[in-house]
Amino acid sequence: MFDLNIKGSSLENNLNLAIEASKYGWEHINFSYNQNDFKDALDIKNELSESLDDVIGFDYTLEIKSNNVNEIKKIARKFRKKSLCISVIGGDLKVNRAVVETIQIDVLSRPYLKRYDGGLNHVLAKEAVKNNVAVELCFKDVLRTYLSHRSKVISNFKDIYTLYRKFDFPLILSSRAESVFDIRTTHDFISFFKQTGLTDSEVEKSFLTAKNILEFNKNRDNLILNGVRRVDDEA
Repeated sequence: MFDLNIKGSSLENNLNLAIEASKYGWEHINFSYNQNDFKDALDIKNELSESLDDVIGFDYTLEIKSNNVNEIKKIARKFRKKSLCISVIGGDLKVNRAVVETIQIDVLSRPYLKRYDGGLNHVLAKEAVKNNVAVELCFKDVLRTYLSHRSKVISNFKDIYTLYRKFDFPLILSSRAESVFDIRTTHDFISFFKQTGLTDSEVEKSFLTAKNILEFNKNRDNLILNGVRRVDDEA
């Protein structure tokens, strides 16, 4: 059970979130930091690792927030070797398109943000498949909304499900929890997304996709091209 988007902050808050997530059945979490805070977050990573040893697996996600396409690509290049997951907050259609067209980026997060539609279409879905860019849906966008706004978010989720089933782009589900009160058990988390229309196998596949993003990026330096990786010759 992998969650690639839990909002990172102070060492103390990260520890509390991680311990709570472990109690609720999560195996691995990624603390997400924006481009301004990511470098400082690296300074507490060793201490976090020592404290969470044998508690829960963790790493960092660089979460880029910008409406400037050129800036997004520049930041992604700068941090590519420092982060096992690079995510961009979507919502702006030109940002959504630029992200799914950029192989250096792992995740288009919340393409539906502040929109009346899901923020994706068949063209963007095909680009996400081509460049192996995952689309992220966040539970918090429903947890922290009400009435018509919540209904619209769920409707956007369903529109994305329709495209997902047709084009099979990578899909991940995250909590985007900021406090222990935002974290839910894995059972409750899965049940929610099933109620919105996903099947058991689709939810399970989303967790496998999240895990595969991290595994892929551990070997990114050895990748020559898609599907071809440099290995040590021990023969």
